[in-house]
Amino acid sequence: MGSTIQLPKDAGQAMMRGFKCRCPACGEGKLFRKFLKVSDACPACGEELHHHRADDFPAYLTIVIVGHILIPVVLAYELEMTSAMWVSMMLWPVVGLAMTMGLLQPIKGSVVALQWWLGMHGFEEARTKRTLAAETLPPTRVLSA
Repeated sequence: MGSTIQLPKDAGQAMMRGFKCRCPACGEGKLFRKFLKVSDACPACGEELHHHRADDFPAYLTIVIVGHILIPVVLAYELEMTSAMWVSMMLWPVVGLAMTMGLLQPIKGSVVALQWWLGMHGFEEARTKRTLAAETLPPTRVLSA
């Protein structure tokens, strides 16, 4: 049984697929089997994904992004508006937590996709196959599972 997949043209497209929590190779299969647990292989195309070594990098990126968005908003709000202390103490931690939880999985998906694209941490074989396929086949190729 073979399936036709469209390989990403560049790292940006692969990372966007990862950001959408989809397989970086085909863009169809789910990248995660649990909230932050990457699937061992793509259920759609069979691409092995267990090689990733995202570690703490997605958390660091999430902290930087949330901090750069939230701190100016909090400062602007606190300088322009007058509200009770309890409002600020309830509002900003909830907003920060919601932003963090909302961005953590997509950012991890992007990191895994970038590692896949660059052939890092065990993805070397996938990159070699992708490079050879790009040299010998048109952009759409058939994989046999």
